[in-house]
Amino acid sequence: SKLGWQNDKTSLGVNFGFANNLLNGNGLQDFQLLERDYRSVYTRPDITGNRSPLVNVTARHNFSDKLSFFGNTYFRSIRTNTFNGDINEEALEQALYQPGAAERAALAAAGFTGVPASGATAANTPFPRFRCIANALLRDEPSEKCNGLINRSRTEQNNYGASGQMSWFTSAAKYRNQLTAGAAWDRSSLGFVQSSELGYLNPDRTITGVAAFGDGVTGGEADGEPYDTRVDLDGHIQTGSVYATDTVTLNRLVLTASGRFNRTVIDNRDLILPSGSGSLTGRHVFTRFNPAAGATFRIAPGTTLYGSYSEGNRAPTSIELGCADPENPCKLPNAMAGDPPLEQVVTRTMEAGLRGNAAENLVSWNLGWFRANNANDILFVASPQTGFGYFKNFGRTRRQGLEAAVNGRIRRRTTLGVNYTFMNASFESQEMVNGESNSRNDGGQGLEGLIQINRPNTIPLSPQHTLKAYASIQASKKLALDLGMVGVSSAYARGNENNLHQPDGTYYLGSGKSPGYAVFNAGARYAVNRYFQLFVQVNNLLDRKYYSAAQLGPAGFRADGTFQSRPFPGVDDDFPMQHTTFMAPGAPRAAWAGIKIRF
Repeated sequence: SKLGWQNDKTSLGVNFGFANNLLNGNGLQDFQLLERDYRSVYTRPDITGNRSPLVNVTARHNFSDKLSFFGNTYFRSIRTNTFNGDINEEALEQALYQPGAAERAALAAAGFTGVPASGATAANTPFPRFRCIANALLRDEPSEKCNGLINRSRTEQNNYGASGQMSWFTSAAKYRNQLTAGAAWDRSSLGFVQSSELGYLNPDRTITGVAAFGDGVTGGEADGEPYDTRVDLDGHIQTGSVYATDTVTLNRLVLTASGRFNRTVIDNRDLILPSGSGSLTGRHVFTRFNPAAGATFRIAPGTTLYGSYSEGNRAPTSIELGCADPENPCKLPNAMAGDPPLEQVVTRTMEAGLRGNAAENLVSWNLGWFRANNANDILFVASPQTGFGYFKNFGRTRRQGLEAAVNGRIRRRTTLGVNYTFMNASFESQEMVNGESNSRNDGGQGLEGLIQINRPNTIPLSPQHTLKAYASIQASKKLALDLGMVGVSSAYARGNENNLHQPDGTYYLGSGKSPGYAVFNAGARYAVNRYFQLFVQVNNLLDRKYYSAAQLGPAGFRADGTFQSRPFPGVDDDFPMQHTTFMAPGAPRAAWAGIKIRF
């Protein structure tokens, strides 16, 4: 909702917003299981709930034709709760089927019956549970013998800030100048709590908990260390900025120069481990001045040449600083670990191109080139578990390409448009990263290992080609029809940073890419009168099955949907695993209708 007041010189506005939503089943899925059932999920439940109120207040005042003020202040609160059942991938290399003598005794003392004395195998026990329950009773190694996890988290964020700027306007013959200067202050507080309960996987993909938690006590040990996955973090981020921009118009030439100074302070406080090795506690300060400059030149009526250069910086977030230790990988967004400091990201961007219009402004077009070089880019590097990893500074990355668009009207009743982007996102530095699920890692078939990133390998999840087209037809005075298309080319999966992954059908399954796709959307609008409009919208009109992202990871299920661990014989006390390509399925066809009221 919006409220506002204005007169000739002053305007005030207040915007209110509120969101309350629940998202179910938003995880990746093994491509083999999606081919069997596109609606399937890897494990469940997978629930994320968000609630967020927002208030924003703006004020503008014109002191004169040459001097004006604009100010803004806001507050937003975000509450996020997650409840997720996951596979415990630490168990995929373990023998989970036949309980030993001590485990059978513990189960019998607890009243369990039907415990196999011998002969339990993956073939006759596709969903094992007794070793998990026994290790939880004994507080021995449930973190290795339980193949399921129930992860819960709660995030509370409060964001608020204010900004204000003054603008001065001057003009003379063939000359105009606008100078704007201002300051901004933003502050965020974050509270994050996470807990994990071990359990066993059921045939319906749910997890049954066994009251063994990652609390350093009831979860026993993992590799000889207490199993502790708890997080209780308070974080505070405060940024102060001052900035100025000056635009000079000299007939057909427009010049712009600007600069902004940012100072960001991030203060994390670990409420479980206030200090010492592995603690999230830390204070980090980042400062930088970012310049920018640009120019446009009208080379002919309806045609303008433009170019610009700018620099920008981004300080690491509390979560990134809290998940930067390769020895303590995290599962985002629900985990953090010890925090070696990260450098801030610095981006240097260049743009150039032509834009214009023709046919009495019925046709507009643009053609542009861009290049953005990132220094100390913060990347999420995959660790030996699907969805796990850590943040690190990567030397240099680059995103460059071309943009082209044409939009026009035909006989004033039909509007057509086409937008195309070619973008090449590449690593510009060498790096060794974890590549356990990559067929070209240095550890051996199915085993953990590293992969080498070389310049200019393509950054995963970055399609090179994006095409958007639309048509809007005013069929009558009251009826309008819309049709749109979005086409995206294939992209490398996360975990395939070296772009060399090749499936062999045994240890490695799936292409290591998400395939290209095209999706059509359609809509219609009918104006009943000047106050009421009916509308209908259909997205993914052809109900196309497509995938928006991909990631490599160990396969916890066989192609028939049954659980698997130790699928291959051991090699020097290590057990190769089967690895697959996980896909993010796109939304199926969705349709809705409604009414818009104007008053």
